[in-house]
Amino acid sequence: MNKPKHIAIIMDGNGRWAQKRNLKRVKGHEMGAEVVRSITEFCAASEEINRLTLYAFSTENWKRPRLEVEFLMKLLDKYLKKELPTYLKNNIKFEPIGDLRAFSPNLQKTIEHVKEATKHCDGLVQSLALNYGAKNEIVRAFNALKDKKNITEEMLSNALDCKEDVDILIRTGGDKRLSNFLLWQAAYAELFFIDTLWPDFSIKELEKIISKFKKIERRFGGLK
Repeated sequence: MNKPKHIAIIMDGNGRWAQKRNLKRVKGHEMGAEVVRSITEFCAASEEINRLTLYAFSTENWKRPRLEVEFLMKLLDKYLKKELPTYLKNNIKFEPIGDLRAFSPNLQKTIEHVKEATKHCDGLVQSLALNYGAKNEIVRAFNALKDKKNITEEMLSNALDCKEDVDILIRTGGDKRLSNFLLWQAAYAELFFIDTLWPDFSIKELEKIISKFKKIERRFGGLK
């Protein structure tokens, strides 16, 4: 039976969730942050799940309206400060991935503080993808290895922000694309595209996906 050791989620649909309710898009992001907490706590309580990687802010999200981007930055800062006790209570290690240099010094300080404060935790690893793009990640990895000869897959994997292969990749919101998320790590991931908007995503729905995953025959290019 397959074990869902690494679950990755593209959390799509916050804005549409709010618009369907005649609310400002930012209200959808606020509700989405609440879902992050519940899903993270569920994964932390599982003995099978080691890592949860969430696509929080992509390298392309800077193209959104300035006010929305500014709100997302404030929401991220608020979320991390608010959730630090939750991380510690549930023995969760926080590991951001992405190019953090684009964020303000204050936000970078908050990110580093939470990372440092939880580095001793040895339960679930919650990894937020922040200013993350898989192509950018791979380019940075190659630049880090530019003085090396005969680069192997193992060397490249170890130079990436996220070094763990993905078992389950979920995208909420109805779209069926990876949107530059963990392209290397998801090479053999089982993909689940669901219509549920992220603020409506529930633990029950995640449990159903995990149940389906456990029954899949994963051949990794071979025969069984």
